[in-house]
Amino acid sequence: MVITQQDNGAQTVTGTALLLAAAPANKSCLIDATSVLPALAAVPPSALAGTASATVVELADPVDPQTVLTRVRTAAAAPGPLTLYVAGQLHLDHRQRLLHLALARTTPATLRYTALPWHWLTGELALRRPDTTTVVLDLVADADAWQQVRAGAFGLGPGIRVYGRVTPPPQRRKVAAPAYLRTYASIWRNGHRPPLAHLHAQAASESGPADALFFAADSARTPTPVPTVPAPAPAPEPVAVAPARAPEAPDADPHPAILAAAQSGRHGEAAALAAMWESRALRTHGAGSPEALHWLEVRADLARLAREPARSCELWMAAAEARLARGQAPGTEDVEAAVDRAHHQWEQLGDPARARALAAPLTRLRRAVPGRRPGALEAIGRRIEALEKAPATP
Repeated sequence: MVITQQDNGAQTVTGTALLLAAAPANKSCLIDATSVLPALAAVPPSALAGTASATVVELADPVDPQTVLTRVRTAAAAPGPLTLYVAGQLHLDHRQRLLHLALARTTPATLRYTALPWHWLTGELALRRPDTTTVVLDLVADADAWQQVRAGAFGLGPGIRVYGRVTPPPQRRKVAAPAYLRTYASIWRNGHRPPLAHLHAQAASESGPADALFFAADSARTPTPVPTVPAPAPAPEPVAVAPARAPEAPDADPHPAILAAAQSGRHGEAAALAAMWESRALRTHGAGSPEALHWLEVRADLARLAREPARSCELWMAAAEARLARGQAPGTEDVEAAVDRAHHQWEQLGDPARARALAAPLTRLRRAVPGRRPGALEAIGRRIEALEKAPATP
């Protein structure tokens, strides 16, 4: 944890609060997500982060999922406690059956390219130490995503505290309000600092609607409907959610279950499981260890299977750079294989803007690791020239 020294000599833990509010700026909008940001911004950072010293990062109607991913990754890398507040709407990618958080430019036709895949978020948070992350949600789901959420195909993985609500789409093209999070802000601005469980109970009783699903437990439990006016009650019995499920025996091989999930199209579940095992390897063996590198490469290949070449390219490059950082020679088979796979995934990218963004780091890596096939670096140069002539994606 980051320890800071106050003027009175006391040591305090520094936390991070990330406020993410997004919804399409078109007729697909289901919630006025950013309307809650002024109220939250007026709250003392210490209340948002739950620590005496805090850093607050705000993302209002971002347009690029990669930008959101970078901000989440930076916040998740902070050693202190992290609290993530998310207001927005969920949609379902019908091709891969994956949930996405809509961003400002998201439309039904561009969902896969302009929205944030939910499993990207779960993958980044899974790398944090258990019990250092809290997520507070105020989400509206479209009709198809709502069915997924109600079926339990929604979570954030083990070791993460989750509070919040997901509601069905509003009727008659109305736009919902983030009333759940507004209640939090109102209580904090009045100077009260109750525990999150108490905040949740009051926000749930005031915000509704009656058919909303509320989270008030570790994300290994499924969301369940609560009454419009919930009373303090024992937490529900744990119910296993697929992304949070680990092998029953400590020495069981998780690879078959992960591969089976990916091959059956449950890419979010497969990615979350791999991220969980990578987190375990990082805690047990440390960053840069062979065990951690193995799971990083598993995640890279799962992104390939999910037809996410940009994500796969990034992860393969990260694996190559990690191997080089731990002293492996550029001509080592594992290093060359990682760079070759990153290069191949980059070639599969159909989005010129994403390909341009990844061209520079891939070129630097190719200069360090030319590989055994001649002309690899030149091939990158030729495609960069072609990309420069390609029109920008609107």
